[in-house]
Amino acid sequence: MLIFLSFILLFTPVYTTTIHRKSDVYTFPEFKSTVLPDPSAFFSPDLLSSPLPTNSFFQNLVIGNGDQPEYIHPYIIQTSNSSLALSYPSIFTNSSFTQQIFTPDLNISVSNNPNPNRTNRTHVVSSFSDLSVTLDVQPSLRFFLVRGSPFLTFQVLQNVPISISTLHKVRAFVPNGSKTKYKIGLNNGQVWILYSSDPIKLTTEGSKITSESFRGVIRIALLPNGDSKAESVLDKFSSCYPVAGHALFRGSFNVEYRWKDRGVGDLLMLANPLHLRLIDHKSIKVVDGFKYKSVDGDLVGVVGSSWVLKPDPVKVDWYSSKGVDKESYPQIVKALDEDVKGLNSSNISTTSSYFYGKLVARAARMALIGEEIGHVEVIPKVKQYLKDTIEPWLDGTFVGNGFLYDKSWGGLITTQGSNSTTADFGFGIYNDHHFHIGYFLYGIAVLAKIDPIWGRKYKPQAYSLMLDFMTLSKGSDDSDSMYTRLRSFDLWKLHSWAAGLTVFENGRNQESTSEAVNAYYSAALMGLAYEDPSLVAVGSLLTSMEIHATQTWWHVKEDDKLYAANFTSENRVVGILWSIKRDSVLWFAPAEFKEMRLGIQVLPLLPVTEILFSDLEYVKQLVEWTLPSLKREGVTDAWRGFVYALEGLYEKDIALKNIKKLTGHDDGNSLSNMLWWIFSR
Repeated sequence: MLIFLSFILLFTPVYTTTIHRKSDVYTFPEFKSTVLPDPSAFFSPDLLSSPLPTNSFFQNLVIGNGDQPEYIHPYIIQTSNSSLALSYPSIFTNSSFTQQIFTPDLNISVSNNPNPNRTNRTHVVSSFSDLSVTLDVQPSLRFFLVRGSPFLTFQVLQNVPISISTLHKVRAFVPNGSKTKYKIGLNNGQVWILYSSDPIKLTTEGSKITSESFRGVIRIALLPNGDSKAESVLDKFSSCYPVAGHALFRGSFNVEYRWKDRGVGDLLMLANPLHLRLIDHKSIKVVDGFKYKSVDGDLVGVVGSSWVLKPDPVKVDWYSSKGVDKESYPQIVKALDEDVKGLNSSNISTTSSYFYGKLVARAARMALIGEEIGHVEVIPKVKQYLKDTIEPWLDGTFVGNGFLYDKSWGGLITTQGSNSTTADFGFGIYNDHHFHIGYFLYGIAVLAKIDPIWGRKYKPQAYSLMLDFMTLSKGSDDSDSMYTRLRSFDLWKLHSWAAGLTVFENGRNQESTSEAVNAYYSAALMGLAYEDPSLVAVGSLLTSMEIHATQTWWHVKEDDKLYAANFTSENRVVGILWSIKRDSVLWFAPAEFKEMRLGIQVLPLLPVTEILFSDLEYVKQLVEWTLPSLKREGVTDAWRGFVYALEGLYEKDIALKNIKKLTGHDDGNSLSNMLWWIFSR
């Protein structure tokens, strides 16, 4: 549980659109990338003048050929050749991964395309929101892809015949008397129900269903488990359909989902396990026994066009929550003096925005440790180091790299990333923005705290960096915004994605949850430094939700039932989490390198880390699962350090002994930070 209350957020107002003034934002030099895809290929022309999403749940639909599947919960959809395929995925699992399998159960199209030469595009995104995307499949079909709807809903815009084909054979086909409902049984055991706003005459032959000309709204839903009770639920709520969904930030640790719906009656949606944990049950009604299976856990029926989510409050502060053991001060001072002595900006060899940012944040930790234990003598040198390292990235004088503004999608890229898809870990194609920038924001926040004059001077640049991944502007609805709304954060899953504008058959992905937490935590710290309560509020809220999601989907406890037993028994933490897959491997290491899997979910080591790992029973399970890997030849002390750090949460003396044996640390970590951590337990 997240148990720390934030006194600064008790009386925060509603934040629904923006957390900045336009005058606060600095425009980095505009540059046309040579490697970014052209957004005009799949977005409606009226959307192109505003910043576009680069890490959304529908990203596969607007990059590459636009023909890779996307998961909209509970269905996977795929478009190609002016049609849309619909799948209720099965789940395959073993000890290494668990994954949803896409099978095109139904394929929906217009029987006779009246305008075959209208466009060479298979589909166009005509609108999008936090929880939905509207997809026009040419020339006559408009799909309202709203996440968590048990129905696939589409509008037939012209009076045309519809075709629904399947890989399976149709074994049962039962209409109601008014021909506004058809029950369709397939030979794979699935039962689908089709509802229409007006009577529609359907006929079937073999594996194909066709209609006479029709214009109106059609809804299709899988009948879960062939249950007659579930059928009555679908019948009851078939007449009210969502066309969009928005998330509104309602002040202190309060988010409202609000769906725009049409039709009559109440709205039926599905909630994932984290929704159910956080939801205010006064705002909704849970439908008992109505659920769909998912790699994210059961998706449960909820009635209500507005939900209120209340994540646990998180206190964002500069220092440890319990203070540092004063008897340890001499040990920390000794290590801190040595670490600060080694700071020399002229000796930095990397030009990578990621690794450089880690060095900035590492030094900033030293300043805060010095403040917390009263060893302020180190602060002047740290302050100068931070100025020397941060300023060139903000004023454009850094040699070998720097931040640029890309107008085509509306966001920051780096000089190295402007002509390479792999440089800076893909930053130039919008990979890992919250990771890289989060480290810079930590350094900026600390420097602005200890040198307010410097902070005021570089506030526009600082806010521009933050807003690249954390603006609340509504993108296409706000012409004043330079950046897309919450670039990395998924407001339905309540965690970030890191993959950017790369086509993946498994959808978006994220590896390092702790670096995601660091990004929003650092933004909140920057809000503290600039006395900006709205930034503190939003950063703290996103930090809380990222932690909740990490604890729900990445942290795998021994007695968890979320994943299958064969996966749970072998894994205490997920390596890479994809939209439709949970993997034990990392991008940079195999599954058996457990110390790396643990470490990438811990670094950087911060005061907020103790909230992320507040479940001590789970921490023990994770460390005990990892320790045997430390016996493997070639394990570096950098990765050992994070294992010992977590060990220190419940075995302080043993962990301290192990830490003192280390001869090196991660490039974003230091001995003084490790000692601070152990002695502040």
